[in-house]
Amino acid sequence: MPRQSYFSPQVFTFLKEVAANNNKEWWDANKDRYITLIREPAKEFIEDFGPRLQAISEHFVADTRTNGGSLMRPYRDTRFSKDKTPYKTNVGIQFRHEMGKDVHAPGFYVHIAPSDCWAGVGMWHPEPKVARVIRDNIHERPDEWKKATKSKAFTDAWTMEPAEDEVLKRVPKEYGEDNPYPDDLRLKSFTAGHGMTQKAVTSPDFDETLAAAYKKASAFTGFLCTSMGLRY
Repeated sequence: MPRQSYFSPQVFTFLKEVAANNNKEWWDANKDRYITLIREPAKEFIEDFGPRLQAISEHFVADTRTNGGSLMRPYRDTRFSKDKTPYKTNVGIQFRHEMGKDVHAPGFYVHIAPSDCWAGVGMWHPEPKVARVIRDNIHERPDEWKKATKSKAFTDAWTMEPAEDEVLKRVPKEYGEDNPYPDDLRLKSFTAGHGMTQKAVTSPDFDETLAAAYKKASAFTGFLCTSMGLRY
C-alpha cells in the first residue's frame, strides 16, 4: 500500500485562513486544526527524515521537540516589527547543525506556504565576525568555493540570489582586487534556495526528493561548516 503524504492540501487552506484571520480569537478556536494538519504531520516528517539527513551529514539534527526542535513555532516575534500580527502564515522547518543554537547556524531549511514553497541551505544572517571568517575562506580557498557553488550539480538545483540588503556595498578592501569571486565576498548571508511546488510538498515521496536536493548542496554546506571549524 502506498505511503500517505506527510502534508495534505488542507495545509495550504489552513495557512490562507490564518492570513485572513490573524488574531488570537480565531487561533484559539482553530488551534486543534493546526495540531492535526501541521504540527503532528511535521513531527512525523522530521522523525522519518532523520536517517536521510544523517546520510548527508551525521552532524545535522532532525529534532521532533515541539519547542526548540526542527519545527519552528507558529508564533511571530513582533517585538521589533511594525507588523504585529501574531501568527506565521507559513510552516518552517530547520535541520540545524548539532553545534548550532539558533536559526543563524548552518542548516537545511524547508518553507511551506501557499504559492511559496522552497528549500534553503546555508547560513542566514550570521554574526558579522562569523561572516568575516567565511569571506576569508572564500578568499583563501577559491577553488573549493568554486566546486561548492559553481558546479553544474549545485547550480542545476540551487540558486544564490541575495537581496540588496543581504550584500555589502563593496568588496572589503583587505581582499584586494584579484579574487575571482568578488560578488561572493560581499555576501552577508550565505544561502541558496531551491523552488518547490505545492504538488511536490504534498507528494508521498517529498522526503526523498528533498533529500536529493539537499545532497546536491552538500559541498556548499560543508564549506560553510569547515570554515567555522565545525565537523561535516
